[in-house]
Amino acid sequence: MTLFYSDLYTIPLPEGHRFPMEKYRLLREALTERGLFTEEEIRPAVPATEEQLLLAHTPAYVRSILDGTAAPAVMRRIGFPWSPALARRSMMTVGGALGAADEALRSGVSANLAGGTHHAMRNEGEGFCVFNDQAVTALRLLSGGRVRRVAVVDLDVHQGNGTAEILGGRDDVFILSMHGAKNFPFRKVPSTLDVELADGTGDGEYLSALASALPLVFAFRPDIVLYQMGVDVLKEDALGRLHLSLDGIAAREQMVYGACRRHGVPVSVALGGGYAKPIAHTIEAQLRSFAVLRSVFG
Repeated sequence: MTLFYSDLYTIPLPEGHRFPMEKYRLLREALTERGLFTEEEIRPAVPATEEQLLLAHTPAYVRSILDGTAAPAVMRRIGFPWSPALARRSMMTVGGALGAADEALRSGVSANLAGGTHHAMRNEGEGFCVFNDQAVTALRLLSGGRVRRVAVVDLDVHQGNGTAEILGGRDDVFILSMHGAKNFPFRKVPSTLDVELADGTGDGEYLSALASALPLVFAFRPDIVLYQMGVDVLKEDALGRLHLSLDGIAAREQMVYGACRRHGVPVSVALGGGYAKPIAHTIEAQLRSFAVLRSVFG
């Protein structure tokens, strides 16, 4: 099994910034320290090209991010200050997603140890999302004839408004977003199937809702699943407002990965959100997900 990672996923932020940038490095270290993956199974990501970014984003927006001319208001909406490192990181994050999808089509499963930037829209970013890695990936696979149908399974606690804005309305893409009803973003863009959850939803109700939704994904007969495994559904998450336990997250992953395996559909995984304080709770939840991934796919 191959995972994709880059040291560029972690970049300096101003002191006191609320985004836990160190989580990417901490997860990558923990995966090998716990013995879940070997160093040989973690492959360097390759940055996306500008041409690939243009599959999902407008030329003016892409160029403004790459050359640093994005207006201050644009960067405030994203939530990061512009820097050359941010531009490189954003391209690398998408590149890792493209690599993981290619590997998933080859071997059945792969993951990018970053990504899930589902708030980025065609002409703007928001919510710590610059370029939409899953939208770029889906459009690259479809436009190149690699697949005929793509399913995006987005279980981050926040609705994937950018993914829906870019990919919504296509008959070759099915988007499931299961998220907090009253959480960010406050202007949601309809997915193919949106499952809205009340604040405080726990393991039982959450897993029941997922069990009802997943069959609709596979009835679409996708050729690949792009899975956003956000662990900001965890009870300890600072931005989540749901109450899943670590065992609940493991059960969720068993349902998703198990369904992909049973239906013979390749799955490419993106991290999505995780904002627990301390960040160790997020890392532990992510490790649970990867332990299930390993157990299901070997």
